[in-house]
Amino acid sequence: MTQKSSNQMWGGRFAAGPDAIMEAINASIGFDKRMAAQDIAGSRAHAAMLAAAGIVSDSDADAMREGLLTVLSEIETGDFTFSTALEDIHMNVEARLKEVIGAPAGRLHTGRSRNDQVATDFKLWVRDQLDAVADALQALMRALVSQAEAGADWVMPGFTHLQTAQPVTWGHHMMAYVEMFGRDLGRVRDARARMNECPLGAAALAGTSFPIDREMTAQDLGFDRPSANSLDAVSDRDFALEFLSSASICAMHLSRMAEELVIWSSAQFRFVTLSDRFSTGSSIMPQKKNPDAAELIRAKIGRIFGANVALMTVMKGLPLAYSKDMQEDKEQVFDAADNLMLALAAMEGMVKDMSANRESLEAAAGSGFSTATDLADWLVRVLDMPFREAHHVTGSLVAMAEGKGVDLPDLSLADMQSVHSEITADIFEVLGVHNSVASRTSYGGTAPVRVREQVARWKELLG
Repeated sequence: MTQKSSNQMWGGRFAAGPDAIMEAINASIGFDKRMAAQDIAGSRAHAAMLAAAGIVSDSDADAMREGLLTVLSEIETGDFTFSTALEDIHMNVEARLKEVIGAPAGRLHTGRSRNDQVATDFKLWVRDQLDAVADALQALMRALVSQAEAGADWVMPGFTHLQTAQPVTWGHHMMAYVEMFGRDLGRVRDARARMNECPLGAAALAGTSFPIDREMTAQDLGFDRPSANSLDAVSDRDFALEFLSSASICAMHLSRMAEELVIWSSAQFRFVTLSDRFSTGSSIMPQKKNPDAAELIRAKIGRIFGANVALMTVMKGLPLAYSKDMQEDKEQVFDAADNLMLALAAMEGMVKDMSANRESLEAAAGSGFSTATDLADWLVRVLDMPFREAHHVTGSLVAMAEGKGVDLPDLSLADMQSVHSEITADIFEVLGVHNSVASRTSYGGTAPVRVREQVARWKELLG
C-alpha cells in the first residue's frame, strides 16, 4: 500500500522515486547543448593557456585541443550521444574527450570551475547572438530605406491618436522606423561592448592558485579583457539581461510596425499590399488575404517580454556568488533569441516584398481636414494673426466644411471670407497635400528633400 501511494505521488515518469526527480531537475543538457561550440572554443583556449603557462605539457594540450575538435565534429554531424546523467554540456564534452584521448582529458579542468566555464560559454553564445541580431537589424533597415527612397515624395496621412493629423510622405514614415531600429542597433552594439570581458579563470568564485594567464584566454576568445572581480565574474548575468532588454525594445518596435501593416493591408485602408509569401487565405472565405506573418510578429513580443521578466525574477534575490538558480538563465534567452531572429527575418521579408498603394495613400492624405494646420500657419504667416486666433478661425472653417460635407480645399473663397474677411485666394496654395508636405522643410521634417537627405545618410551608415 505504501509503495503504491509512493508511486502515485511521484507519477508514472518518476516511479523510480526521488533519484529520477533529482536527475531531471538538475540536468541542463536538454538546452545547454546549444552552447557546444562555445564550450569547446573556451576549452581549447584554456588548454592552450595551460600549456603556455607550464601547467600542463604541450603534448597533453595538443591532445586536448585536437580531441575537442573531434568531439565538436561529432556534435555537428549528429553522431554525439548526449547523456542526462552527465548533467550539462561541460561534463558531456569532457566525458567524451576522455574516451577519445584518454588520461590527458583529466587535466583540462585544471585552474577552472564549471562556474566560470558556463559564464564564459554563455557570454560567447550571447555575443554571437548579438552579432546575428545586428546583421538582421541592418538588413531590415536597408529594406526600409529602399521603401523610403522609392516613395520619398508619395503623400499619405500622418496620424495622432489614429486620427488624421497632417499629411506626411511615405518615405518619412518608413524612415521613422529606420530611426527606431537604428536605436535598437545601437543598444545591441553597446551591449556587446559592455559584456566583452572574459570570466574564464575566475574559477568557482575566488580565482585560482595556478599561475594561469587570463589575458591570454581573453585574447584568444576575442574578449577585450578578463573580468576584474572573480565573484562578479561567476555571478553576473547582466549580459543576458541586457540582451533580453534590448530584444524586448526591438520586439516592441517590430510589434508596432506589424500593427500598422495589419491595419494598412485591410480592405478599409488599402495602403499596402503584402506579398503572398507572408500572407495566408481563409479556409471558408475566398476573398480573404490574412497578414498572418505580421500578426505573429505582433504576438512574439509576449514571449520576449516574458523571458526578460523571468530572468530578472531568477536573479533578483541571489546572494553572491553562484547559485543553482542560475541554471534557469538559458532557456529564456534561447527562446527570446530564436523568436527575435524569426521576427526580424519575417519583417525584413514583408518590407522588401510589400507594395505601397500610392493612389490610396494620396486619397487618404487629403481627407479628414489634414491641411488644417497649414491653413492656420498661413493665417499666422501672411495675416500676422496670433496663433490662438488662427486656430479659432481654422476651427470655424473646418466646422463649415464638415457641415457642407466637403474638405477644406473645396470651400469657396467667399465661404472662407465669411469667417475672416482678409483671407485671399493665396490660401488655396497651401491646402494641397503636396504643398503641405513640401513646406515641412525643418530638419527632420517630412518634405521630400529632407527625406532624401536622411535616406542618403542612412545608406552611407549602413554601407
